[in-house]
Amino acid sequence: MIWEELNHQLASLADEKLLRQRRTLDSACGTEITVDGQQRLSFASNDYLGLAAEPALVEAACSAARRWGVGAGASHLVGGHFTPHEQLEQQLAQFVGSERALYFGTGYLANLGVVPTLVGRGDAVFADRLNHASLIDAVQLSRAEHVRYAHNDLAMLERQLNASTAKRKLILTDAVFSMDGDLAPLPQLLALAEQFDAWLVVDDAHGFGVLGEHGRGSLSHFGLGFSPRLLYIGTLGKAAGSSGAFVAGNANVIEWLLQRARTYVFTTASSPIIAASLIASLQLIEQGDHRRTHLRALVSRLQQGLADTRWQLLPSPTAIQPIIIGSNEDALRVAAQLEQRGIWVPAIRPPTVPKGSARLRVSLSAAHSIEQIDQLVDSLVELQ
Repeated sequence: MIWEELNHQLASLADEKLLRQRRTLDSACGTEITVDGQQRLSFASNDYLGLAAEPALVEAACSAARRWGVGAGASHLVGGHFTPHEQLEQQLAQFVGSERALYFGTGYLANLGVVPTLVGRGDAVFADRLNHASLIDAVQLSRAEHVRYAHNDLAMLERQLNASTAKRKLILTDAVFSMDGDLAPLPQLLALAEQFDAWLVVDDAHGFGVLGEHGRGSLSHFGLGFSPRLLYIGTLGKAAGSSGAFVAGNANVIEWLLQRARTYVFTTASSPIIAASLIASLQLIEQGDHRRTHLRALVSRLQQGLADTRWQLLPSPTAIQPIIIGSNEDALRVAAQLEQRGIWVPAIRPPTVPKGSARLRVSLSAAHSIEQIDQLVDSLVELQ
């Protein structure tokens, strides 16, 4: 029976320590949370600037609810594009220095929309092997040839581009890799895109708000400006503290996405409440150098605290600080031991990461204190 096969597959996931379980929070997103009825110090969220429960964003959302209601009621192109959506797109484009921006309900929708709108059958996408699942799915949806290069291996990518006879080429990469925390070499990738007349699509889910001048993102971090072949995707559910994502780039390219990206055209617009809260968030991001300075100090504190221990961090300069454990069972065991000490650090396992590289993903926030970092370090030292 078909359901018996499904039951067998679920049992196999459990045997391999790959069965995922949801945790229920009974408090606002923050560093001190209530999860499954227990108080925990959390290193589990991507709230990098501590804005998810920021009072200014809460007030902006409440005011917007009174003014605009709760739902958008329709897709953007039918009747669901509100003044806050329009203002948000204009301010996002100005903030990152692009001609225009387009707001999507989630980062996943943005990625699934962009790639198939730019390439299709007979074309080729050249993708970093450590790209996020949404980027992998976007290539599959496009039906273009999927050519993967070893992580940040520019020489391999150049050979692949040179050998390709595809009509159109697209280089696809995360800016900050979500499970390793390292950065893509964006200047060199843009140079290769120029050399081989390719699109460059950059997903900056974990860099927007954190990196660059006043948090303008990874392009700013590398001193890169926009070109017509460059599309920048910024996620707004992480450092921005709310939800959604935007695509920024050349005005005509954005217009093409508005006309043809199926995940934009054929979905109900997100609530104007969200757009209004993001307008408030953008102001706090621009004024948030003190938050980013504190976040960098926390990263240094954690790295120094674990330097002479068995818990070796990957070489990440970002808020994502992974500790490689190895086996799924060991990663789950260490995570459980930390939770017994009141600390929640997620164990990340395949297929999110390669087999044999299960890890603890320590995610830092500007809302964390030095004392909380020391509490994590002390607990890990006790578990050596």
